Amino acid sequence: MSTSVSCKLNKGVKHQYMDLCPDDQVQLMYIWIDGSGEGLRCKSRTLDSQPKTLEELPEWNFDGSSTYQSEGSNSDMYLIPRAMFRDPFRKDPNKLVLCDVLKYNRKPAETNLRRTCEKVMDMVRDQHPWFGMEQEYTLLGMDGRPFGWPANGFPGAQGPYYCGVGSDKAYGRDIVEAHYRACLYAGVKICGTNAEVMPSQWEYQVGPCEGIAMGDHLWISRFILHRVCEDFGVVASLDPKPMTGNWNGAGCHTNFSTKDMREEGGLKHIEASIERLSKRHKYHIRVYDPKGGLDNVRRLTGHHETSSINDFSAGVANRGASIRIPRPVGQEQKGYFEDRRPAANCDPYAVTEALVRTCLLKEDTEEPVEYK
Repeated sequence: MSTSVSCKLNKGVKHQYMDLCPDDQVQLMYIWIDGSGEGLRCKSRTLDSQPKTLEELPEWNFDGSSTYQSEGSNSDMYLIPRAMFRDPFRKDPNKLVLCDVLKYNRKPAETNLRRTCEKVMDMVRDQHPWFGMEQEYTLLGMDGRPFGWPANGFPGAQGPYYCGVGSDKAYGRDIVEAHYRACLYAGVKICGTNAEVMPSQWEYQVGPCEGIAMGDHLWISRFILHRVCEDFGVVASLDPKPMTGNWNGAGCHTNFSTKDMREEGGLKHIEASIERLSKRHKYHIRVYDPKGGLDNVRRLTGHHETSSINDFSAGVANRGASIRIPRPVGQEQKGYFEDRRPAANCDPYAVTEALVRTCLLKEDTEEPVEYK
């Protein structure tokens, strides 16, 4: 299996340096979304004391011409700290810092979708929107082949791999366990993980998170995943259909509820939201992957536990529907629903914002409403 050269470096040598404890100084890893809308970038700086709040974190800048975000003649862009987590790689007191990206004129960069998401979430704060996102991903070798697959062939057909155990069924569990523990250390609200239907494909779940926190926690969990995979020398791909043919794709199923949905009689509020979603299907498809729906075309075929990208559907316990109502929710008449359309590489800020706009703000236009 092809792995990166860096993973072959002696990690024991590194640890003797990582065990050093600088006097009072703290390393901050600033993290942001690049111009692709799905890639993450990072760089580090030193503070002379441990920050307790976001207000103690300084703004910073970077060269946007090297991240698909600006021209070289006007390349400086601003990093504005928005969320802070413990650093599972350098450990306490060091921090991971998720940032907004602003252009030279202090306006949000095109792929900075956090600003509008936060504004929309503030508008519905009293309804306490909760989200849980199920992030699927595929482990790849440096040669682009799924990790553990035969170099010149294919593993056995899908069937024994979902939640499987054993060397012939679960490929790369060491990475999964390392990522899970690192997220818990960081303070990410990761709540579970499992092997998925295609061999070398895995899923983890983040949530419940309220409002803007959903996007913050999912983006940091992705950064941690890529960083863990770096140590192991493999790649974590969020491509919605990494292997053509009779193999499952990768999604980011999104669970959504409000205070009214979670209380007695909440099913009627769930059904009302689904009705609104049915009338705005095209809008959501455009939002649910970073290429305006082109990535999901490969995945939402109506096969391999997906709905057709062209048709809206809903049902109880139906994994082939656009919207699934879990069976316990149907029985208890309250709870949440699952939107199965978002692609694995979706922007969680865009997905959660779209759900709030349609379900709670009751927008019904092809384009999102601009609020003052």
